[in-house]
Amino acid sequence: MALELKTEVLSADSRQFYKELNIGTAKPSLEEMKGIAHHFIDSHSITSHISSAVFASEAEGILKEIFKTQDYAILVGGSGMYIDALCQGIDDIPVDANIKNKLQQELEANGLEFLLEELKQKDPVFYEEIDKQNPMRLLRALEAIRITGKQYSQLRTNKKQDKTFNIKRFVIDHPREILYQRIDQRVLKMMDDGLLDEVKSVRKFSHLQALQTVGYKELFTHLDQQISLQKAVELIQKNTRNYAKRQLTWFRRHEDAVWMPHDADSLLVKQILSFL
Repeated sequence: MALELKTEVLSADSRQFYKELNIGTAKPSLEEMKGIAHHFIDSHSITSHISSAVFASEAEGILKEIFKTQDYAILVGGSGMYIDALCQGIDDIPVDANIKNKLQQELEANGLEFLLEELKQKDPVFYEEIDKQNPMRLLRALEAIRITGKQYSQLRTNKKQDKTFNIKRFVIDHPREILYQRIDQRVLKMMDDGLLDEVKSVRKFSHLQALQTVGYKELFTHLDQQISLQKAVELIQKNTRNYAKRQLTWFRRHEDAVWMPHDADSLLVKQILSFL
């Protein structure tokens, strides 16, 4: 698409930002990028936490530059919260560094289930919605709840902000069985490509938010001798399938999205161009 439109690509995959993470994030290779500028690939260190708000702000600056000479830009991914932050804007919910740090300490001391129970009591609506394996969203919700005394689900207005660009959404739709087969095969290929060694190389950073993610946390658990390598691989496959399921659920919230049955890349490009 970028070659056809002579434009650039922005990645909204919240783990491909990080220079230290390559195999487990399935970054595009130089060959796959075909000389096209790809923003937010290897753009930050894992020691920098890139929130959806930071991403949206930086991405808007990049889009402003692209739109000086081009009519289109391509956003790919990925992380639904980051896509929405750029395309729709985000709610102005307060932050407090002290409360955030205290929550992080409670997470490390008491574990995820302890904080999930607090969320269940204080905001049962958001508790039902949240990805219960995603500590980042959990901590953000509890931070807002403790600051305001209000439910996080009420604080999120989901009011769309006016943007200076128009958006067309396209979702490539694989049959579920084929999608899951592809995921399982990709995990095995990652292992063959050296994922375990990559995880070992960043093990000292395992406490960072960037590494609380599928493909890394399971292998950290293996390296801590809590599960076998085979079990870790099976968990990566299972957790990735679950993540893909949640992605599809997220994308279905957008009634304007055009769902496209998976086909050869060249045919998909033709179809998308015809919509544009």
